[in-house]
Amino acid sequence: MDSGSLNLRDYTYELPDDCVAHYPLTQRDSSKLLVYKNGGITHQHFTDLPSNLPNNALLVFNDTKVIPARAYFKKDTGAIIEILLLHPELPTRIINEAMLVKHQCVWECMIGNKKRWKQNDELKAIIEVVSEQVDLTATYADYDRNHVQLTWSGEFSFLEIVTALGEIPLPPYLNRDLEEQDKQTYQTVYADHDGAVAAPTAGLHFTQNTFNELDIRGIRKSFLTLHVGAGTFLPIKVESITEHKMHSEQIVFPKKLITELLLHPEMIVSVGTTSLRSLESLYWFGVKLLKQEKTEFWIEKLYPYQFNSVDLPTAEQSLSAIVQFMDANHLDQLIGETEIFIFPGYKFRICKGLITNYHQPGSTLILLVAAFVGEDWKKIYKEALEKKYRFLSYGDSSLLWLGTEG
Repeated sequence: MDSGSLNLRDYTYELPDDCVAHYPLTQRDSSKLLVYKNGGITHQHFTDLPSNLPNNALLVFNDTKVIPARAYFKKDTGAIIEILLLHPELPTRIINEAMLVKHQCVWECMIGNKKRWKQNDELKAIIEVVSEQVDLTATYADYDRNHVQLTWSGEFSFLEIVTALGEIPLPPYLNRDLEEQDKQTYQTVYADHDGAVAAPTAGLHFTQNTFNELDIRGIRKSFLTLHVGAGTFLPIKVESITEHKMHSEQIVFPKKLITELLLHPEMIVSVGTTSLRSLESLYWFGVKLLKQEKTEFWIEKLYPYQFNSVDLPTAEQSLSAIVQFMDANHLDQLIGETEIFIFPGYKFRICKGLITNYHQPGSTLILLVAAFVGEDWKKIYKEALEKKYRFLSYGDSSLLWLGTEG
């Protein structure tokens, strides 16, 4: 595949501000639903989603939960330092475990107003956790890499600390401050595992009523966890698309999910781009096992593009290799990291359908959608704009079926 032939200008479009959904709808499942299949487009409502899915479909959800990852410290000078948690470094990089750490931890962060926070300075705060005052100190563990050490008094978990200290970081393109309602509306109703700094927004439309309708129709559901990072919002700023830096994100796959995938190989529908990237990364881990490469689950951003398709295993062969690996190592879950970059020319191995919102011009997610439906992405977005669909995180939804180019 000649990635050099990709021009970012071909994946941009004009997005008027009045098409951006700055606030959610009152009822989650009342959003519009654009359905794309075999080159055709129909306009429906999200409550119609179950009737658009075949009974043998398996929906795969990302059950990550957004944490209050943005915190502010005030220095004695009056300067405000903003710290946005990105990824734990010590004593563990496993996010689910990092939430339970007590007393001290180190996280990679984005730091606002860093020039006012010198290398040897301490930031201090007193916060209230479960009616108890807690002393919190932030120092640099590694100044150049933005690794911040947080130390606190008491026997509280890091999750309790960050919940008392921070606020949920809304996407920057909403251009507004966090409001009380966002604490609920910027979480999926099935959010379960703390650790994301951004919501898997395709899932925001689902309600218990949707789940009930899926159950009635016999449509199965399964869950993985990808802790969405702030890199999802980073625009592509380089001329050569493949030079864009993809931040790695951590994924947890229960063994039950992988078994379900093997039982439904023909009709796997991803709820959101994060689930899709996770599932495709899972396939490539199976490839690594079959090729007897390292057994560490780490998918580099361009790993899939080095192979000739005829030399690659089927999805079933890849997933079976993973199950055998988990059996041999007595694993009931698989933890990995991926920075996979999906753009036009990528051949999808797991997913046949994608439920997703409408994404920013010139973003990695537009490239992913273009890889999935081919050039028809332009037709889809043009029609969504003409029909006054609401765009971005709090916007409307679409159900896309894999195009011939995918």
